[in-house]
Amino acid sequence: QVPLVESGGGLVQPGGSLRLSCKASGFPFSYYTASWYRQVPGEGRELVATITTTGSRTNYGASAKGRFTISRDNAQSTMYLQMNNLKPEDTGVYYCYASSEDAATYWGQGTQVTVSS
Repeated sequence: QVPLVESGGGLVQPGGSLRLSCKASGFPFSYYTASWYRQVPGEGRELVATITTTGSRTNYGASAKGRFTISRDNAQSTMYLQMNNLKPEDTGVYYCYASSEDAATYWGQGTQVTVSS
């Protein structure tokens, strides 16, 4: 059983929107802070956005501010990333990540987002 599974990636034109989902299973997702990361070939993973366990606080990387919105539904053990006004530089593999206070961590397998005309 894969603990985190991303979906919703794809090809979109500049200015378009996508909504990514991350479904958690096999662990108590509501106790985990959750994040989205982006990676492009040859580079490390860049933090896109983070959300606390209850969703009361969020934090965004500089490139995501004002365009992306992170949210979660603990009843569904799912996290989301709404991406609007997409730009070519948003292209990459998007990973979800969950971490707990006792240092347990999980990574998803990633979903490809390509922004191109």
